[in-house]
Amino acid sequence: MAKPIAERRQGVGFITPLLVLMLAAFNLPILYMLTLGFWSKEGGFTFEHYAQLLDTPIYLRVLANTMRVSLVATLVNVAIGYPLAYWMRGLSPRAQFIAVSLVIVPFWISILVRTYAWIVVLGNNGMVNRLLLWSGMVDTPVSFLYNELGVMIGMANVLLPFLVLPLFAAMLRIDDRLMQAAASMGAPNHTIFLKVFLPLTLPALAAGTLLVFILCLGFYVTPAILGGGKVTMISNLLDILINQIPRWEQASAVSTLLLIVTLAIFAGYRALDRKVGT
Repeated sequence: MAKPIAERRQGVGFITPLLVLMLAAFNLPILYMLTLGFWSKEGGFTFEHYAQLLDTPIYLRVLANTMRVSLVATLVNVAIGYPLAYWMRGLSPRAQFIAVSLVIVPFWISILVRTYAWIVVLGNNGMVNRLLLWSGMVDTPVSFLYNELGVMIGMANVLLPFLVLPLFAAMLRIDDRLMQAAASMGAPNHTIFLKVFLPLTLPALAAGTLLVFILCLGFYVTPAILGGGKVTMISNLLDILINQIPRWEQASAVSTLLLIVTLAIFAGYRALDRKVGT
């Protein structure tokens, strides 16, 4: 009996340093951020900073704008990522390796570099506008940059691998014999896809979509560069409150509001997932 207890204590000894590191590096900063919003400059407990969120419409407008831009960028990712993952599944093993490598390559390049590259592509004198002008489709350059369109394009590009890779992995685990059985029963291809393949991939699609949406909510570099200061999202607002004004307590209240919204979205996803699962 003494041996299992000794082994358990030894295991706790190995885990304790990692636990302390996680508390110091992750939990304590979050806890400090949460408590900072409840303290006034005089050092007393207050709800003043949260009341200002309701009294100042700009904060709620920025939150709503962040949600809207993030939702559109996420839907663009789904519209591109699902067909891409489905196409990759049908390739030969060697072609799949090449396709996955091409999806992973952007991870090796700085987000800052990839974001600035879109200026070269989408600028008034960029490749896209040159092609549109040359083809005669437009008479003047299209404004892709320094607006919400440019921000959405940049965010969708950066976050696309986060959806494609787990979705492709989930698709590979689907047994082809299920589709073959449906085909043997006389089901056409579109019915097999809608009734068999798509439902099996929905959990992975939902999880990937949630991951991309949550990452969109906290994006900073892409909105700051491609938005040109004209598209304000929560992360850019926090930068102003922390580095320019500064108002750390108000920034803490805004961060807490964003955290609550994110947790509410995740809780809704979990509740829906349990309901569908049962």
